Amino acid sequence: MAKRIDDQTMQSIIVNGDAVKLVNSAEAFGRELALEDGLTKSQIRNVFGEVRRIEADWEEESQSGAGLRRLLLLKPRMAYLRKRDPKSAALMDMLTTGVDLVAGATAMDEQYRRFRHFVELFEAILAYHTANERKQS
Repeated sequence: MAKRIDDQTMQSIIVNGDAVKLVNSAEAFGRELALEDGLTKSQIRNVFGEVRRIEADWEEESQSGAGLRRLLLLKPRMAYLRKRDPKSAALMDMLTTGVDLVAGATAMDEQYRRFRHFVELFEAILAYHTANERKQS
């Protein structure tokens, strides 16, 4: 099973925006998801697509807090996906931690800043996963 990105590193990436840790962690985690867990790109894109839709709507809805609400509502969906497919457990756990870090900000502009870091991390994981999934074939 892929080694989970530890909480301290997640904090550095999501809260502080540490790009070096983001890239290094995403590379290792994405590779492990592809090579060790055998997670498919479609399994990851299932959640990533919804995160992208939230991102597209977030700025329009920034004053209402609807973006954060939609992000929080991903948590039950991820719990379901985790239970349905145990191979996705490491990814769903990491994403849940990321959602919690985004929601932990009190100011809306800080929530959005953290959300952007969350999206960047998720996108990097998907990219490294895809690069390593192709190597397998």
